[in-house]
Amino acid sequence: MVMRRFSVLAISVLVLAELPAQGSAADYARADSLRERAGAAMVLGEARANWLADGQRFWFLHRQKGGKLFELVDALKVERQPAFDHARMARALNAIADEEVSASDLPFKSIEFVDADRAIRFAALGSMWTCKLDSYQLIRGEETGRRGASGWPRGRGRGRRSARSPDGKWQTLVREHNLFLKSSNDEREFRLSHDGREGHAYGAASWSPDSATIVAYRITPGDVADVHLIETSPADQLEAKLRSRPYPRPGDRFPAYEMHVFSLASKEGQKIDVEPIDFRGPPRLRWRQDSKSFTYEKRDRGHQRERIMAVDVHSGEVRTLIDERAETFIDDYHKHIIRFVDDGKEIIWASERDGWNHLYLYDGDEGGLKNQITKGPWLVREILHVDDPDRQIWFSACGMYPDEDPYLLYHYRIDFDGKNLLRLNPEKGNHRWQLSPEGEYVVDSWSMVDQPPTSLLRRRVDGEILMRLAESDPTEWLATGITYPEVFTAKGRDGETDIWGVIIRPSNFDAEKSYPVVEYIYAGPHDSHVPKSFRPFHSMQAVAELGFILVQIDGMGTNNRSKAFHDVCWQNLADAGFPDRKLWIKAAAQKYPYMDLTKVGIYGTSAGGQNSLGALLFHPDFYKVAVSSCGCHDNRLDKASWNEQWMGYPPGPHYEEQSNVTHAKNLEGKLLLILGELDTNVPPESTYRVIDELIKADKDFDFVLVPGAGHGGGGPYGERRRRDFLVRELLGVEPRWSQASGQR
Repeated sequence: MVMRRFSVLAISVLVLAELPAQGSAADYARADSLRERAGAAMVLGEARANWLADGQRFWFLHRQKGGKLFELVDALKVERQPAFDHARMARALNAIADEEVSASDLPFKSIEFVDADRAIRFAALGSMWTCKLDSYQLIRGEETGRRGASGWPRGRGRGRRSARSPDGKWQTLVREHNLFLKSSNDEREFRLSHDGREGHAYGAASWSPDSATIVAYRITPGDVADVHLIETSPADQLEAKLRSRPYPRPGDRFPAYEMHVFSLASKEGQKIDVEPIDFRGPPRLRWRQDSKSFTYEKRDRGHQRERIMAVDVHSGEVRTLIDERAETFIDDYHKHIIRFVDDGKEIIWASERDGWNHLYLYDGDEGGLKNQITKGPWLVREILHVDDPDRQIWFSACGMYPDEDPYLLYHYRIDFDGKNLLRLNPEKGNHRWQLSPEGEYVVDSWSMVDQPPTSLLRRRVDGEILMRLAESDPTEWLATGITYPEVFTAKGRDGETDIWGVIIRPSNFDAEKSYPVVEYIYAGPHDSHVPKSFRPFHSMQAVAELGFILVQIDGMGTNNRSKAFHDVCWQNLADAGFPDRKLWIKAAAQKYPYMDLTKVGIYGTSAGGQNSLGALLFHPDFYKVAVSSCGCHDNRLDKASWNEQWMGYPPGPHYEEQSNVTHAKNLEGKLLLILGELDTNVPPESTYRVIDELIKADKDFDFVLVPGAGHGGGGPYGERRRRDFLVRELLGVEPRWSQASGQR
């Protein structure tokens, strides 16, 4: 018996010895090359529609096995053809190019039809070109060195607020803290306000569409402190630079806007009897077509009350059309949906009052609820089209099918009265709609993380399929050794709710090995974060290649589920769904014993940086290694707009109680902090405060400060240090890339 046991042990040792070491030079090489190889190998059936001015034709770049083809589709005629002659285009480019240009791989990805569709413009070979489609003559345009990847100029942002009236006859200006009116024809001036003074000056004026009324605000300044950044290694001088700018934090006093309405005819004004607007600045006004009244949104600071207010500009009368309240918060991200119907006579409004995000129809004249439009244990995500005359709504929603991933998006049509709900795309998957400019046609692309995309042309009104546009072929992609992420579910902390996530394995996965588990985390409550659509390559895959099982999970407190699921984050960001995450990972390891739960690591950026450090501070029994990049470690130091929504206003003791800074002294496990010194999103002092507390507590940790870097993971250097840290601390070996080449 003793000899038999010894023999089995010896054989096991021999088998283990033959297995290649994880974290090897070969693993690093594969991790660095797999993104490009995987992207090139996948024939991706995703059509991104670029609609032409007529609203019925579009072009898309069709990636096929033989290369890429620009196709032009006529939705009205249900016809398709190449957008141009690719062979003639290649010959024209070859005449001027230094390298051979192939018709199946033209050196551009975007085109623009010009000259009544008789020519196309594109960026290639360092310049803009116009190609006449009758002769294929190329005309060189401006250089493209300062353009984006598509070749089109950058900086197409929103227009600035204009001080000039819509009819061009008048202009508003502020002088000596008061509002004046100046004629554009004869330079006449009129004083409109008389009570402006230092600290209460007028500003932010806007006009009614008929140029008869001006809405302006008497502004009380706020008290917002500056945030300071030190650029240690500027390119244009030897000395460091100090950069400072205002940065509103939770609890700061914001500017307050007192609303006034001025008549152009009488040159007189009146103060509107509403509360000052002390959050988000002056609101967007939505005028009725007759310019006699307007509506605006008033969200109270703290995100617990949202109203639609209507103002009569002649009488000054104010009516509250909608008054939404919440005990926790009103979501300001995907769920904030408002549509005005028939010049504002009706309003479609989204609310979570019944526990799910649904649509409600309100009277836009007198206020008051007419009826609930959608209902059930699922949620509306977006309105895509509203047909006023036929009183129908097209929208996207998720969670309607109990046997499916509740995050998958589908599209529907419903009547204003909540009747005749129609599903428009029955194919299982995460659907993305691209509507034509007039909304008559839809390019519908859908996929899942384990199913490459398919694209169809549909009729919007009923979802009827008009044409199959593109389908994926994963054959060569699978030949690289990469595998689809696995969708995995487990029960959450309540023992009932399904928690959804994905498992990613290395391309050389061997079930006989033992793998440390690494979680990529981002638990920001503004969204859900586990990918639902197919990608040829996930960034997590590169980490998995080094010898890990990668997981990503949406725990309670994240978005796009029920209100109760989301509310877990309320005044509770330190929770980050960790009770659900740990149960999920344990359930996965029970199914897959090669997942080594004695070696669990975690990494994340921004809110994920806060979460990854929090894993070691609050759950050191489970997580042993963390890499935290530019984390918002203390919600008192981070931006007010984001943190007050989830942590509440005004800031209370729970802000300090949940801070990573407060608990840094309790650090257990191995920690790497990465920080860009010019982070304009999360102030760097958030990380510096953590470091100060770690030093005071005599804790060991690693820290990488990247000069000149902004918000993110520290660029290629930060990425390399993150990988090396996980390899060293979880696999217990020195990173092997240096053994292969002697250098990175």
